[in-house]
Amino acid sequence: MTLRASLARLQPPTMAGYPGQQPYGGGYPYSGQQPGGYPGQQPGQQPGQQPAGWGAAPAGIDPQIYNWFVAVDQDRSGQINTVELQAALRNNNSSQFSPETCRLMIGMFDRDNSGTIDLNEFQSLWNYIQQWKQCFDRYDMDRSGNIEAGELHKVLTDMGYRLSPQFVNTVIYRFDTVYRRSLKFDDFITVSVMLKNYTEAFRARDVQQTGNVQFNYDDFLCLVFGCKP
Repeated sequence: MTLRASLARLQPPTMAGYPGQQPYGGGYPYSGQQPGGYPGQQPGQQPGQQPAGWGAAPAGIDPQIYNWFVAVDQDRSGQINTVELQAALRNNNSSQFSPETCRLMIGMFDRDNSGTIDLNEFQSLWNYIQQWKQCFDRYDMDRSGNIEAGELHKVLTDMGYRLSPQFVNTVIYRFDTVYRRSLKFDDFITVSVMLKNYTEAFRARDVQQTGNVQFNYDDFLCLVFGCKP
């Protein structure tokens, strides 16, 4: 799946150990045209073309995104669940997004905790994916369709994180399911969101904002298990 979007340049950190601004997609400007290959697109259907049997997009909804929502909503419930989202999204190697990534993304935009997303939530999710795809492509220096350890270290550094090569290799080992020492696009999203959430949880305990915290074993487990990925 190929997406294009603009990405604002990230600034250096304002304090040691923490990113200087949010290391995820919200707020990045969108621009550019969408190429083909969108979720649920029927043979002969052009991007932005209205599927048969459905009305116009509601006010405030991009007509193109509305058409994609209709195509992905296979059971016509007006909601998209994890299974439907996974069936629609592809990595650069044509593999499906992992269930973990789809669950994580739906959880981020599911405002009513229904386990599904409606049309408005889908539009927010789709813009989020566009922004992360541009980030992914920008740091995929060798155009392999994957992010390797050196590339991942660079993108995290540019986001403002100060992390060791050992940590980066640990991340690659944890999420590299095909043993190529690299991350697919969906894994890249998962790592970025988890890192942001865990950093915020750690920062909340770092009262002096020094990058160091002392806590006991029970508090550590509460941090790990209580931080929603």
